[in-house]
Amino acid sequence: MRTIEYNREAAVAYARKWAFARNPAYYNFDRLGGDCTNFASQCLFAGIGVMNTTPDLGWFYRSLSDRAAAWTGVEYFYNFLIENAIGDGVGNGAGPFAREVSIEELEIGDFVQLGRETGDFYHTPVVVGFFRGLPLVAAHTYDAFNRPLYSYAYEKIRCLHILGGRE
Repeated sequence: MRTIEYNREAAVAYARKWAFARNPAYYNFDRLGGDCTNFASQCLFAGIGVMNTTPDLGWFYRSLSDRAAAWTGVEYFYNFLIENAIGDGVGNGAGPFAREVSIEELEIGDFVQLGRETGDFYHTPVVVGFFRGLPLVAAHTYDAFNRPLYSYAYEKIRCLHILGGRE
């Protein structure tokens, strides 16, 4: 399996294009719990270009009824990216992989997940820029582009740095 570089600029360009609209190639999950992680996955795919079609454990989207939970679910998205990097579960398989980092280590095209004190994470914006060293994000459900991360109300945060992908 060959490792491929993540095109961060392509992910951000996708976010810019679709932050306030919906790509008709993907189902809009706004009325089914939110579209944030679906949008995050679309941005990630725009920058990595390869999915992992492993049934149940992968990260892919073909249609509303043929997709992996990791494509649209906040926790599943996190688990897939981390486990694909460290060798657990689908580990070292096709598709993107990431590691959890501090907020200071984020780059454009990376992702943050916002959560409650209980550890329940509920939102996945993509980092599209920085202002005075602080992340600016794009997101769906409550559509945004270049929104300061600090403008969100959250109790916990985790940051995902995309390391690359495999095909």
